Amino acid sequence: MLRPSSQRYSVTRPLYSEDNFEDEHAKVYRKHKSLLDHVKQYFTCTPERAKNAAISLLPIIGWMKIYSVKDWLLNDIVSGISTGLVAVLQGLAFSLLASIPTWYGLYAAFFPVIMYFFLGTSRHISVGSFPVLSLMVGTAVNRLVPDNSTAANITAFEGLSEDEKKILVSASLTFLVGLFQLGMGLLQAGFIVKYLSDTLISGFTTAAAIHILVSQLKFVLGLTVPGFSGPLAIIHTLESVFTQITSTNIHDLVTSIVVMVAVLAVKEINDRFKSKLPVPIPIEVIMTVIACGVSYAFDFGKKHRVDVVGKIPNTIESPIAPNLQIFQMIAVEAFPIAIVGFAVAFAVAKVYSVKHDYILDGNQELIAFGASNIFGGAFKSLVASTALSRSAVQESTGGRTQIAGILSAVIVLVVILGIGFLLEPLPKSVLGAVVIVNLKGMLMQVTSVPYLWKKDRPDCIVWVGTCLAAIFLGLDLGLAVGLGLELLTVVFRAQFPRCSVLANISGTDIYRDRKDYVNIYEPEGVKIFRIPSPIFFANIDFFRDKLKDAVGFNPLRILRKRNKAVKKITKMIKKGELTLTSDGLQATCSMPIEESDDESNMEDLDKPTDYSDLPIQVNWNAELPANIQVPPVYIHSLVLDFSAVSFLDISALKGLQAALKEFIRIDVDVYIVGCDPYIIEKLRDCKFFDDEIKTSIFFLTIHDAMLFIHESHPMNTVSGKVSGSFQYQYMSNELAIQEKEEMKMKVDADIRPETRF
Repeated sequence: MLRPSSQRYSVTRPLYSEDNFEDEHAKVYRKHKSLLDHVKQYFTCTPERAKNAAISLLPIIGWMKIYSVKDWLLNDIVSGISTGLVAVLQGLAFSLLASIPTWYGLYAAFFPVIMYFFLGTSRHISVGSFPVLSLMVGTAVNRLVPDNSTAANITAFEGLSEDEKKILVSASLTFLVGLFQLGMGLLQAGFIVKYLSDTLISGFTTAAAIHILVSQLKFVLGLTVPGFSGPLAIIHTLESVFTQITSTNIHDLVTSIVVMVAVLAVKEINDRFKSKLPVPIPIEVIMTVIACGVSYAFDFGKKHRVDVVGKIPNTIESPIAPNLQIFQMIAVEAFPIAIVGFAVAFAVAKVYSVKHDYILDGNQELIAFGASNIFGGAFKSLVASTALSRSAVQESTGGRTQIAGILSAVIVLVVILGIGFLLEPLPKSVLGAVVIVNLKGMLMQVTSVPYLWKKDRPDCIVWVGTCLAAIFLGLDLGLAVGLGLELLTVVFRAQFPRCSVLANISGTDIYRDRKDYVNIYEPEGVKIFRIPSPIFFANIDFFRDKLKDAVGFNPLRILRKRNKAVKKITKMIKKGELTLTSDGLQATCSMPIEESDDESNMEDLDKPTDYSDLPIQVNWNAELPANIQVPPVYIHSLVLDFSAVSFLDISALKGLQAALKEFIRIDVDVYIVGCDPYIIEKLRDCKFFDDEIKTSIFFLTIHDAMLFIHESHPMNTVSGKVSGSFQYQYMSNELAIQEKEEMKMKVDADIRPETRF
């Protein structure tokens, strides 16, 4: 690294305003395509575009061409078997969250994986059920088919058992989620996940983890708790659990505690020694096998009233058609599930795409998950996304491509068709314990709150607000509240930016906030104001107020005072109450002239000061006769730093124009520096420039503007700090006009002094 103290640079170039720069460097004007041009280009088909479209819609073509059987196949097989075992267990466990029979959770680890194998762009994520989505599905299922209560009035429910009704709702919801995702993918709406910040997702998933934890208490304690939905559902669930706490099944409780302790301990070993272990120890699978053996040996289901998985059909059920009436009743839940499911999967996939250096296509991922959920919904599957723990197993065990994913689906199929009966004695409390243990990562996100509070309080408010809203109002309303808070923070940051007054680092062309440095000075008679955000309808008034605070006066008030003073002086001269002498204006009346507060004609007062009836040019910083009071203005130039302004809307443009004119009309020269050429073009198109505001006020940098200001206002002509009274200056009106025209010619001249700094 170069040492700052030993480095110097020297630049010699002309002083540039925007006009001078464009005169010297010809600008290329590009023709912008019309909407019709874009439509024609979109529908134009060439062999190259057809090839790219095929590869885009079927990413398997791209990675299959480079697949190395020798180097990758063995890794994919090991990874597929390991992931398949975890997927079986998580499929059974997460189905409990959706309030449907456990074996339907296995379908989520099989059918969606097949479609994603062909359409997905990520090579490492494990597609299947995700606890947060399963819980959101369970909320919709419990709303339409509540436990031990009357189901919603839906024609398709006639003749169905309670479980069959729940499966129909779950399958229809999965199908509708797939339709939403596929539609967004075809409309190229993958950008929508950018509106879900990491902070919002963190707060939302933490709240979901708390919901999941509470929902599993009934399995861990062996209680019968009805499903609740809607706001405050978590309170009602806890109330029901604690009213039955004395009925806890001790066998369920002990089994759950043993499983949780063992799984947590081994997971800690896996994390600590992951570099030394060839594959993570599959502790969930091991504990499941042990629990099945113990439950079968001691007949937990019959002798100790332990709720077990029970009969698992060794066949795949026939597909069903989704119900349109159910679509209408679950659309409110389906859309947030579609967004959250894709956002979580894309976030996990992005981590691995960066790690293994390949491209991820957000829109194609939407299409892939949409098709996967449509296909899965037809076969009664749960909504598919991914789980971080399952994807970590697939990647850490050496998986290179989605061949590992398809092999994991084969393992699930073997369980469904062949050995599922071995899981029939498995206690549901074991599945609940596995679910709770897998919540550790999401629950530990709460530790980020103190950090956010110290570093970024608006983000902290988004996290806490989203989390609390999702806990007490439900996940769907909580997500909406989180989005609202996030948008409010964006508006707040943009509407109330940290504007600053800049000063010069002595002997350099560097300008920084005057409050942040010691060895810094503010140029005499000049105020440099920086706007660090776009200027639009919501913050234009804030910008104008901050500008007034920075300069220390209200230019419109000064202008009105001056116009009133000119009218009063003119009137006094005509009446003979004020005479022009060699020493200045002399009041002939000893009594002070009271100022009139009549401002009925405000329009005249807001116009430029008119000196046509005065035989003198007034120095407004001097003491005026007859006790006429006009606040002094101690600056002659105002520099606005627009280097951080990315856009202006029409409302802001009008407000900016009014603000500039207010300063120009009180003889304060205004300069705008670092403005984006696109904004200048927009100002031209919107007729921003006129007789008062000219294009010559734009400069490339602050230093260019400052050199021009020093050229226009030499230091010996700039008034010093005010102390005591000012000398009153007189000159004939004709001489004043002549001097003003000479100064204008000097300002408009093409002055390019060579500068060195």
